Amino acid sequence: MSDSCHVWLPDITATAGGIQRYSRFLLEALLDVWPEQRYEVFLKNDQRHPTGLGGVRLHATGRLPRRLRSPGFAAQIASRALVDRPRLVIVGHLNFAVVSDWLDRYFGVPSWIVTYGIEAWGVERPALRRALARASCVVSISRYTAQRLILEQGLDPERLAILPCTFDPDLFQPRERSPRLLASLGLLPEQPILLTVARLAGRDRYKGYDLVFSALPGILAEIPDVHYVLVGEGDDRARIERRVRELGIERHVTLAGFVPDDELADYYNLCSLFAMPSKREGFGIVYLEAMACGKPSIAGNRDGARDALADGELGVLVDPDDASAFGAAAVEVLSGRHPNRVVYDSGELRRQVVERFGPASFRRRLEAILDSHGLRERA
Repeated sequence: MSDSCHVWLPDITATAGGIQRYSRFLLEALLDVWPEQRYEVFLKNDQRHPTGLGGVRLHATGRLPRRLRSPGFAAQIASRALVDRPRLVIVGHLNFAVVSDWLDRYFGVPSWIVTYGIEAWGVERPALRRALARASCVVSISRYTAQRLILEQGLDPERLAILPCTFDPDLFQPRERSPRLLASLGLLPEQPILLTVARLAGRDRYKGYDLVFSALPGILAEIPDVHYVLVGEGDDRARIERRVRELGIERHVTLAGFVPDDELADYYNLCSLFAMPSKREGFGIVYLEAMACGKPSIAGNRDGARDALADGELGVLVDPDDASAFGAAAVEVLSGRHPNRVVYDSGELRRQVVERFGPASFRRRLEAILDSHGLRERA
């Protein structure tokens, strides 16, 4: 075995989804807490090498035609691992674990598999089940995903590690509402605003924006000037537009479209309440970003969002199938009557979310996992 660590990731620059952000944070934390390793990082979908990762050898296969990308990536990671025989392979997506399982079974190359949410729930493919069973460690971003792996795959809890999502506290922090953004959206400075940030893809309707639409007429009956801003783009947008028209709430809804990461903080700081009552969320980095901006959050009570909201200590959990319950909770928060007073204390809310989920906490948890496997050199 060499002193190298191979890291296989979907991408960290090609898209701006939660897995991509988590992957970037994981890679940066590895370089910080386990610097004695030589890193070979393989990026399936990126066409260019990301900056700010000095000392890392990067391999990107995103320039390959889409039909050739998966086999090309598999061939690359397998061949490089056979030549290098790394000390550890960190598999950044379960779909790559077929290759890591083959390397483990026939060549003794150990691996960790990082699991997020729906890709790891209800897994039936034999090759992936076998890979999960053989991995040295299965890293989960939430208790919910870890518990499902234990129940569905029969994994030993001792081989599971939980490494929750983190975020950039320098980018996401409280500030005044942007007059420019208010004007561009046609909103008033004191207007109560609901916000959701999510991909508007048909497969991602579980994020809960339909529930918000269903609840909005009832919320408007209590708070007539409330406005709902939905940030995101995707193939579900046309259906969403029809749904908004059918409900007659066009004047109270803005579909903001895609917003770059460096502009998201302005949207979080615009809102009075961040709402994503999801029911199949692996964790939900967006909750952390909103709370780091000092904003109350509502999430569903059936998935990994429970971890992000610390079982309701940092926000409000509701039944994600109950529009009335969501609407009542939203009115309660917006009216200043919710019993969890931390949601109204932006400074304390930010302090707690940074303490629990900031980069320093992420690094400490990663250090503990590495140490539990005897991987880091001790001073």
